Amino acid sequence: MPELPEVEAWVRELDPLVSRAPIDKAGPAHIATLKTFAPPLSSLDGRRFEGAKRRGKNLLFPLQGDDLVLRVHLMSAGRLRFLPAGAKAPKTPMFRVRFTGGDELVLTEGGKKKRAGVWLVTPEQLDEDLAHLGPDALELDAAGVGEILGRERRQLHPLLRDQRALTGIGRAHANEILLRARMSPFKASTDLSDEEIERLATAMHEDLTRALELRERGKGDSDVYVVHNRLGEPCPQCGTPIARVDFEEHTIYYCPSCQTGGRLLKDRRLSRLLR
Repeated sequence: MPELPEVEAWVRELDPLVSRAPIDKAGPAHIATLKTFAPPLSSLDGRRFEGAKRRGKNLLFPLQGDDLVLRVHLMSAGRLRFLPAGAKAPKTPMFRVRFTGGDELVLTEGGKKKRAGVWLVTPEQLDEDLAHLGPDALELDAAGVGEILGRERRQLHPLLRDQRALTGIGRAHANEILLRARMSPFKASTDLSDEEIERLATAMHEDLTRALELRERGKGDSDVYVVHNRLGEPCPQCGTPIARVDFEEHTIYYCPSCQTGGRLLKDRRLSRLLR
């Protein structure tokens, strides 16, 4: 799933592009993709976007006049592209906005499961729909991180991925941040010392900032991730082979030397985790 750095890079790229011409026609949209029916997509025709914004992993396109917002969530396999007039476009995208002059904003989604979503809502409805989201991970300082960690006793990896606690981090960057911070994915949030909280906050800021800079330069996963999906490769910090823990729905990658004192964590599907 695209995470904060990738989504923010798209927003920065799209912001000046989507506002430069009025909308000629919005849609059609796949029945599984369009999540709202009132107001209809035709409400966008002839209107103009103010630009592009982000809230967590959601891409937001407010309209001039501040009465409607187009919200897009890419989920795991969705991709949003701005195609200049005349560029080759997919025949049946999941969603399309065509601008006067021929430019297009196109949403595609790979795989059989269609989970990406498009909503057309009022600003008030948007605030209600996204009220559950925590603070943006890129904007948190050590005090904010410490407050989140101290709310309840939780393992660090699932806590970092919890969008209700803080927004923008998924499985990949949780792996990256915890390697940089040299902390076990399963360390309890309430057990961190002040020094460890500061270290985690610094690792979060450094990882997300670095990744955003790379995404803005057009770099892919192989350049952005140093531990995620790197099973058996040497840890960039110490050279120890990267290990992983498999769950039913996701996989955690970590360095045994840097993060768990040399211990290998057991596969969750086979036995209990070592802590």
